[in-house]
Amino acid sequence: MKQIAVIGGGAAGMMAALAAAKQGCRVTIYEKNEKLGKKIYITGKGRCNVTNNCDMDVLFDSVVTNKRFLYSAFYGFANQDVMDLIEQAGCPLKTERGGRVFPQSDKSSDIISALSRLLREFQVEICLKEPVKSLIIEEGICRGLILERQNRKIEADGVIVAAGGLSYPTTGSDGDGYRFAEEAGHQVTELRPALVPFTTEETVVKELQGLALKNIEISLCRGKKEIYHDFGEMLFTHFGVSGPVLLSASSYGAKELKKGPLTLTIDLKPALTMEQLDARILRDFDEAKNKQFKNSLNKLLPSKMIPVIVERSGIAPEKPVNEITKQERKHLAETVKCFSLTINGLRGFNEAIITQGGVQVKEINPSTMESKKIKKLYFAGEVLDLDAVTGGFNLQIAWSTGYLAGLSAAECVE
Repeated sequence: MKQIAVIGGGAAGMMAALAAAKQGCRVTIYEKNEKLGKKIYITGKGRCNVTNNCDMDVLFDSVVTNKRFLYSAFYGFANQDVMDLIEQAGCPLKTERGGRVFPQSDKSSDIISALSRLLREFQVEICLKEPVKSLIIEEGICRGLILERQNRKIEADGVIVAAGGLSYPTTGSDGDGYRFAEEAGHQVTELRPALVPFTTEETVVKELQGLALKNIEISLCRGKKEIYHDFGEMLFTHFGVSGPVLLSASSYGAKELKKGPLTLTIDLKPALTMEQLDARILRDFDEAKNKQFKNSLNKLLPSKMIPVIVERSGIAPEKPVNEITKQERKHLAETVKCFSLTINGLRGFNEAIITQGGVQVKEINPSTMESKKIKKLYFAGEVLDLDAVTGGFNLQIAWSTGYLAGLSAAECVE
């Protein structure tokens, strides 16, 4: 019986183990943490955004880096396959706005439990608190691995590296997988935090800290060149901006920030044209004609936003509403439709959901996930130079590449 060793018990590792075990291999997962899927527990704010219930075009369009590499992986084990597998393992799922898929219970632990049941069913051996020291490579073939404990050697007919990236280091992601890859002669591309909040030059964000906005539109630009555009939810923080649309934007903005700051423009009322917004402001002013300007915007904007918009509009806060000119009103509308901030950086890996960069995919066979440099060595998940926007797409990359690596390792012949 073929022996397959999987390094890492996260999403990619568990799926790789399952795929290989289903083919009749004897599979062992080596996980340095005290439990499997430690990072899955905290994804989706503890709810676990398992995948996205979208069509294949959207799936590919949501990948930021090296989408063509994922053709075989995505078609071999798609989002519907993941959903079917988890539901059949006893965890009912639901689809929410934007195609995001969650367990009906809203508990990420139910996803781990379902996968753990499948691993037990297919007799996968799970070795917890078992860090791997290095790979055993002889004459261009991976023959197994060496455990940190007592330098113990483990022979294997195939080794799958699914050790994660550098994001959320408290979950054990410390870059081991990159080290194994480099020791095997692989190139690792530059590593950056991704799906991570932005920092801003303006300190006005501190006044807005904690304010969440829904149904806004953002545009991230360098000069006139638009880098990213999205519609959805965002959050102001004491250091800058966060929330779903900004986290996704960070995957596109990370490389660009190396060249200098970027401009973020927020449309606070994207459903209204400039003319419609002006009419709306006129209506509000008409109702508040005896009030001062600073007290006239409570129907248009959240209370925290009002002092900031008042200041940016250039209209005197105490000015009576019935004295505001058409030109001033136009400028107010522009301030609401084009609220701009200067983006000057990203938060670190400890706040990043994923890592951008990783094992150079040109050195990996996309049809099998096997190394082109070392036979019987496979890579899956975040360790590879693959990433996507928020919405369950990064977990789908992990499930698909893990499944393909496990299947390929099982089918590999001498």
